Amino acid sequence: MKLERILPFARRLLETAIPKGGIAVDATMGNGHDTVHLAKLVGENGHVYAFDIQSDAIRNTSNRLNENQLSDRVTLYEKSHGELEKLIPVTIHGRINGAIFNLGYLPGGDKEIVTKPTSTIAAIEQLLSIMEKEGIIVLVIYHGHEQGAVERDELLEYVSGIDQQSAHVLEYRFINQANNPPFIIAIEKR
Repeated sequence: MKLERILPFARRLLETAIPKGGIAVDATMGNGHDTVHLAKLVGENGHVYAFDIQSDAIRNTSNRLNENQLSDRVTLYEKSHGELEKLIPVTIHGRINGAIFNLGYLPGGDKEIVTKPTSTIAAIEQLLSIMEKEGIIVLVIYHGHEQGAVERDELLEYVSGIDQQSAHVLEYRFINQANNPPFIIAIEKR
């Protein structure tokens, strides 16, 4: 297949936005795969701020970072991404290059604990206010479950209303696949 699949495309977007020495946010750390990827992107002089509300996510991500010897460049918060503006140090505001959200539930975890559109939208708004110009937010939307469909609909309505003078908004999805495959919304701050 020559068309880029969803997760590789999400990573490529982040790679275009986050330089060595940069600052990144993993708004939904989950099992730590994106956190590790971001930590490699920012290099030893950059930093990643990662958020999740579940202790399993913190433990799994911490273990993965330790295995890859990347713990020193990541700060983990067992907090909602809806609180990121007050948790990320003020000295970092205006310097964030990129952020990723994998929405839905923790793979291998409790499927009743899901991301919510209110906190996700709050986090997007906060990121847009504290990111650098041309910073990119990538939302990977998993909508094959009831709450995922609710979050999808509210997010699509929200991002469609973002003023084009403040951000570019891209939707990337395969439209002829079964079983509600995930898709991407990418937001580039202007």
